[in-house]
Amino acid sequence: MASDPARRVRNPRKEIEMDKFASILLAFIVAAVALPTLATAATSNTVENLQTAYNGESNAHARYLAFAQKADQEQYGEIASLFRAAAKAESVHAANHAAVIKKLGGTAELKLETPVVKSTKENLEAAIKGETYERDTMYPEFLKQARAEGKRQAVRTLNLAMMAETEHAKLYADALNNLANLKNTKAKEYYVCTVCGFTSAKVDYSKCPACFSHKDKFEKVS
Repeated sequence: MASDPARRVRNPRKEIEMDKFASILLAFIVAAVALPTLATAATSNTVENLQTAYNGESNAHARYLAFAQKADQEQYGEIASLFRAAAKAESVHAANHAAVIKKLGGTAELKLETPVVKSTKENLEAAIKGETYERDTMYPEFLKQARAEGKRQAVRTLNLAMMAETEHAKLYADALNNLANLKNTKAKEYYVCTVCGFTSAKVDYSKCPACFSHKDKFEKVS
């Protein structure tokens, strides 16, 4: 029988080399496709920022409750009520941040610190410093990052917290400026939005100024 000219003699060594080349090429293709995703994960820190904010709000909650107790001891009843209202607001912020962290695939981790409690005057000064930092520095930076990453839920919870902290700073400043007249005062009613934590001395509007929830969502704190 005559040999088939179309047939070729197999070269096992050459076939092995071709298989290796194909495997290497496939690996490069997979790496090229995965690289943008890996880079995004490496540069994304919104979840980390939310974790920082969660811990900050959780510690503020504990700190303000301790400040309230001190204010009561020093007979600043209205200021004690203000601290308790702010503490309630901070717990709302912490819960909102934790919920978004979970939606983004993370888990909120609590790291509580022992509150440093001094005189009511010093406690107000410390509170103003903390609220001002969150309002002017921390939350604006976190919001910028969240917007850059397109994390809309993170933008919402961070922005609402910042709006509440702005109000807290004003309320604390007013209390500090009027400290002498607030001695020997009784408890005062404040109102906290249970949706976003916005805090007010009165509810003379139909919807929350921050999150636009109905005024029924406000909880009285004294």
